[in-house]
Amino acid sequence: MRSNLRSQRGKLTGFLVLTVMSTFCIASSTAASGQPEPMTRIVWQDRDRKTLMWGDLVKAGASLILKPGGPVHGFPKLDKERHELVQMERIGNVLLVGVRDDDSGQFLSGWVAIDLGVDEMPHGDHSDFTYRSPPQVLASVLDQSQGNPAHLYVYDKAFYLANDSLSGYTRLTPAQLTGPADQRKGTFHRGGGAHITLAAVDHKVGYGTWIPGGGPDKGRIDVSDLTKTGDDSIAYTFHLPVGGLHGAVANSGRIFFAPSDGVYWVDADLELKQKAETVVINHLSLGKDKDSDRPLRTGAFTNHRNWVLFTTGALENSALCLLDAAAPQPAIIRLPISVSDGLSLVTPDAFATAGGKRYAFVFQNRKEGAVQEKLTIVDLDPNGDRDFADAAISKTIDVGPSRVEGHYGHHTISVDDDAKFGLISNPGSGEVWLLSLAELKIVGKYKVGGMPTKLIVVGGEESKH
Repeated sequence: MRSNLRSQRGKLTGFLVLTVMSTFCIASSTAASGQPEPMTRIVWQDRDRKTLMWGDLVKAGASLILKPGGPVHGFPKLDKERHELVQMERIGNVLLVGVRDDDSGQFLSGWVAIDLGVDEMPHGDHSDFTYRSPPQVLASVLDQSQGNPAHLYVYDKAFYLANDSLSGYTRLTPAQLTGPADQRKGTFHRGGGAHITLAAVDHKVGYGTWIPGGGPDKGRIDVSDLTKTGDDSIAYTFHLPVGGLHGAVANSGRIFFAPSDGVYWVDADLELKQKAETVVINHLSLGKDKDSDRPLRTGAFTNHRNWVLFTTGALENSALCLLDAAAPQPAIIRLPISVSDGLSLVTPDAFATAGGKRYAFVFQNRKEGAVQEKLTIVDLDPNGDRDFADAAISKTIDVGPSRVEGHYGHHTISVDDDAKFGLISNPGSGEVWLLSLAELKIVGKYKVGGMPTKLIVVGGEESKH
C-alpha cells in the first residue's frame, strides 16, 4: 500500500520538487541535517530547449531531493526547429549524444561528448563516488560532414555512432575523447546505409544494416573490418531474404537482426573468413498478426548478460520476448503483456538491482486517445537460476504522460550505480520520477520543466561510511 502523499514547498533555493512519498518527505531546510549528500547524478535531454540538462539527487536528512544544475556547461546552441538530440549512451564517466538536423546532415549534425564529473572509488564490496565537478562538454563535432547520425550503440566499451548519409559509422572510445584534441574525432568505418543499425564484436568486426524493403539494398548487411577505416573497411556484403531492417545487436558471439519478419541471426565472423555465399542465416519467427496476416516483427533489442530482449505485437498480440544468445540453438521465449487500446509497448530496458533481482522495464506509451500510460516491470529470473525461461510480470504501475512524435518524446528509465533507484522521464508533464527498486513503487516526483526525454544516471551514494 502506498503511504499518503505529503506535499509542501521546499525552502532550498533552486530545488524543484513536485511531490514526494512520505517515506522521503520533503525537508523544509537542510540546516538541521547538515550538508546534503549526493546520491546520484541525472542528465536528460530537454526536447523543448534542444539541450542537455542535469541535476543531482541528494539526501537531506530523511529526504531525497532533486537539485537542478541547469544546462550542461559548454553544450552547443542548437536550432530548436531544425535540430534533434537523438540517442545517447555512457561509458563510465563519459556520455555521448548524437545531433541530427532536418537536411540529411547538410545543415549541422554530429555529436557531443560530456564529462559527467562523477568518479567511482571501489572499496571491495561497494563503491563510493566523488562528485568532483558539474558535467561539461569534452569534445564536439557539428558540421556538414557527419552524415546525420541517428542510432548510437556501445559495444566492448566503445561508442559506435551511425552516420546515415555517409553509409558508415564512427567509432569513439572514452580514451580518445579524454585524450589529445587531434584524436577526438574517432575512426570512420564504411558499412550500412539509409537508416543504419549496427552491431560490433571485440573491436574486430562490424555489421551495418540497410533499411530498404525492396530494391538492390533489400535486406543488405555490410560486414566491416574494424582494423581498417573508410572504404577499405567493408570485407563483404550479404542479404537477408527480407528487408526493412531496423535493429541489430551483438551478444555471445552472434549477431541478431530485426527486419520486417521476425528475427534473423548469424554467427559473428571474427576472422573475416566468410563471404556472402557461405554465411549461414538463421530465422526465428514471431508469428503473424491475426487481422492483417502480416509477420510480427520488432524494431530494437536490449542486451542483458547473455540474453536479448525485445517487444513485439499490438493489443492482444503484445509481448516481451527473450532469447538466450549463448544457447546452442536460440529460441524465443514469449511473455504476453496486457495492453489497452491506444497504448503500445516500447523497447525494454533491463537492470540488476542492489537486492539481487533482475528486472525488465517495459513502458506502455500512448499512441492515441486519453488512456493512462503504464510501466510493466518483469522479474526476469524469479528462481535465481540465471535462466530467464520463468520470467514473470511483477507489477504494472501508472506513469505520467509521454509526448510521442515519431521517434521522440518517449519515456525512458535509467538506474543509479548503486542499483537502488530508477529515474523515469515523463515528457508530457515535465517531470522526473523516482522509483524504489526494492519496493517497485514511485517514491518521488520532481518537476524539472521543459520536455525531459532520454535520461542517463551516473554515480551512487557519495559515501557509505
